[in-house]
Amino acid sequence: MSQGISASNLVEPPFVQRPALTTWRAYLALTKPRIIELLLVTTIPTMFFAAGGFPSAKLVILTLAGGTLAAGGANVLNCYIDRDIDALMERTAHRPSATGQISGRSIVIFGILLSLLSVLVLALTVNHLSAMLAAIAIAFYVFGYTLLLKRRTTQNIVWGGAAGCMPVLIGWSAVTNSLSWAPVILFMIVFLWTPPHYWPLSLHYKDEYAAAGVPMLPVKESPLEVTRQILIYSWAMVATSLILVPVAHTSWLYAISATLFGGLFIYEAYALRNRVRKELADVKPMKLFHWSITYLSLVFLAIGIDPFIR
Repeated sequence: MSQGISASNLVEPPFVQRPALTTWRAYLALTKPRIIELLLVTTIPTMFFAAGGFPSAKLVILTLAGGTLAAGGANVLNCYIDRDIDALMERTAHRPSATGQISGRSIVIFGILLSLLSVLVLALTVNHLSAMLAAIAIAFYVFGYTLLLKRRTTQNIVWGGAAGCMPVLIGWSAVTNSLSWAPVILFMIVFLWTPPHYWPLSLHYKDEYAAAGVPMLPVKESPLEVTRQILIYSWAMVATSLILVPVAHTSWLYAISATLFGGLFIYEAYALRNRVRKELADVKPMKLFHWSITYLSLVFLAIGIDPFIR
């Protein structure tokens, strides 16, 4: 184990007993609800796309339940492992795992229970393929990203982001009980979207990541190099989104949406690079971060509407 991970096992924040309602909210915070919301934004449209229209409401609810439990369980375990570095960064210092609001043992139990329940729900109510994909996503996020990559390489978010792409495959497999080229392309859109989405955030908080010893790309490379790589992934993401048009025979609505929103994404990426080149005191990287969330939401909204246009 690396020194950072060892430290997380040795330094335990003091546990403080709290009222029941406060404790419940703390457990909820550990699941990172805002991240889960973003994952669901990709799952629901994918299910509509796979079904070629309206999928079963019951199937959608059960898939979302299993996916929410899977993401929540992985996030809880991530909070436990990262509690030492979270306590060092202002952005994450308020997390219950970092403040000692919930004991480490309780966090681990909670995370494992959510993870097991997610696989069980999907296996019993959806299908085994979706359950297997959820298990892979949890394992990769916890062991591949959090334990292996995050504290060791500047490419941590590139490969670690693969776990965040799995809801697309889960949503597709829930409807079809199979995988094909279309969901693979959807997976790649989210995969290539993750670096230009997260690197502006880490550029904004690079001093905090540096203080915590996390080798995010902006910590190790110059802002100009960071924006260069953001542009590479942005162009690759937009190109991949357009490949879906001939592969899945999408409608004009998706083709126009992917082109328009992709063009705006690339424009914002170049705008960030220009601000970096001018060496402005504030290059405003969060503008691209916030737009990236809007971009993904709009593109997948077009994906969800596409079957009805076709």
